[in-house]
Amino acid sequence: MAYSSAENLIRHVTLRQLQIFEAVVRLGSYTRAAELLHLTQPTVSMQVKKLGETIGYPLLEKVGNHIHTTAVGDEVYATAQNILRSMVSLGESAAAMEGVVKGPLRIAVITTAKYFMPHLLGAFITQHPEVQPMLKVTNRSRVLERLKSNEDDLLIMGQVPVGLDVEAHPFVDNELVVVASPRHPLAQRSSISLQQLSEERFLVREAGSGTRLAVDRVFAEQGLEVKPYMELGSSEAIKQAVMAGLGISVLSRHNLKLELAGKHIAILDVKGFPLFYRWYAVHLKGKKLSLASRTFLDFLLQQGKDMLQRIPEG
Repeated sequence: MAYSSAENLIRHVTLRQLQIFEAVVRLGSYTRAAELLHLTQPTVSMQVKKLGETIGYPLLEKVGNHIHTTAVGDEVYATAQNILRSMVSLGESAAAMEGVVKGPLRIAVITTAKYFMPHLLGAFITQHPEVQPMLKVTNRSRVLERLKSNEDDLLIMGQVPVGLDVEAHPFVDNELVVVASPRHPLAQRSSISLQQLSEERFLVREAGSGTRLAVDRVFAEQGLEVKPYMELGSSEAIKQAVMAGLGISVLSRHNLKLELAGKHIAILDVKGFPLFYRWYAVHLKGKKLSLASRTFLDFLLQQGKDMLQRIPEG
């Protein structure tokens, strides 16, 4: 393969170009690579083009709406990954020798976890002020995309993904409860059956969310089905709808501290509830965690539960 001379590559190929190219290939998108690296899309396109010109061959080709690497692009991608991994290891070794936990920490969480993860990150940063946290809050399907493409150091979710080779570390309980307006007739009842519950107006998250999967599974085990009255895109929207008396729902108790303290929401006494799951810190199996992400994972496992219990109610 007739590449330019090694001297030419050393002089003209930059680490930033390799980082940009690696991100474009891994994410399959110039736009997503630009978002990840905090660059404009034209800058990403220009740097990939310059890299190809320096090497002397096209690195990418577009077929339909999808980006594919050429044969040379495959080799450049593998080389870029090796070089970037080596640079990460070098940085970690230098930080370890200094005895200081520092550097970027990329965390993605499903929307339900946004109510407590900033508190945990804040407590961690107090202990390790030189860590630079980046928190991405999104829905479960997008979190799974980010997991597959290895965009983050750790992902926080309530349901371990099936079909992906991951390591999942449980660090705190996730208690799911049935909620309604305090004015709802069922708020004064006890030992409510799932059959009774299934006849109520149910407010649910979008299909595929972790909470909805858990609820559907419980009802299906009893031969019942939840028929959504309204489908809403976030736990916050569901809380507001519940308080407005539009229906009942199932939410994580972690998300209800303010509403319960103010008596704006009531937890219903339902047979089979609450459901107890776990929150997990997840990463791809075999992923080499940075010093900052390893330390944060240890923090979650050792201190996460106690920290969550200290979160004020208002």
